[in-house]
Amino acid sequence: MAPMGEFELIDRFFNRPARRAAMGVGDDCALLQPQPGMQLAVSCDMLVEGRHFLSTVAPERLGHKALAVNLSDLAACGAEPLAFVLALSLPRADEAFLAPFAAGLFALADEHGIELVGGDTTAGPLNVCITVFGQLPAGQALLRSGARPGHDIWVSGRLGDARLALEVFRGHATLPGSAFEEVRRAMERPTPRLALGLALRGVATSAIDLSDGLVGDLGHVMRQSGVGATIELDALPRSAVLETQSQALQRVCLLAGGDDYELLFTAPPSRRDAVLSAASAARVAVTRCGTVEAGDELRVVDADGRLVEPGHGFDHFAS
Repeated sequence: MAPMGEFELIDRFFNRPARRAAMGVGDDCALLQPQPGMQLAVSCDMLVEGRHFLSTVAPERLGHKALAVNLSDLAACGAEPLAFVLALSLPRADEAFLAPFAAGLFALADEHGIELVGGDTTAGPLNVCITVFGQLPAGQALLRSGARPGHDIWVSGRLGDARLALEVFRGHATLPGSAFEEVRRAMERPTPRLALGLALRGVATSAIDLSDGLVGDLGHVMRQSGVGATIELDALPRSAVLETQSQALQRVCLLAGGDDYELLFTAPPSRRDAVLSAASAARVAVTRCGTVEAGDELRVVDADGRLVEPGHGFDHFAS
């Protein structure tokens, strides 16, 4: 059998008719047409083998995660997904990898009504780069710059399971099979909180998705908003699996774990009922876990009010 070429690869695994785009795959550029009065929201994330994912990950899960981490950025902005482009570097054109990778990618794409409209493929180390395009009403984007002293700090879902899975892979923790599969799924198949992001427009004052750990990502909100914050460690939502680990490991996973892809957001105390209504409409649990403060300091406290070392978030060039 002749080896698969680049254009056959694209045609077999990634070429679908455009539904929402004015023009999709097959020309030099895709053409997108936002609805009147809407702004485009654009984000790009890259996943590199050995840095962002392990070589043992199932291709279907890698396809899912590659799109999920980008959709999470749209969620943090409160944007509705429109389209995406895919740049894919592959050691070889391998159908055994490409078929499940594309299946995982398109299953999530179809779930959220976003379509592939272009990209690039090349031979090289395994590397997946996706750029997403979304739309939202002009002036309604959730930004990192709107947190104010006195606002509540909230997080969605649960934190720390993805980092716990990584610690098991590293040999620093052990879990029975079913528990390990639960946290491994959190690491390899994150759920982008798009419905919550949409529901929080006009309610939340700032938002960010938790990709590099709570401490690091909250730090971005603090700097953009010119504020400090206090986080209540014991209020942070965690799984029963994570609770079986030492307090020290729990702190690392909750505060500096990364790869959670939950939303952290702020809102005035007067909007607590509105936050809970938005979460209920999105069918996502949310937890109030801290307060925005004046100044620029981040404090993490335990249930007795004692200061806890917060650690630091993930940095690709320092970690």
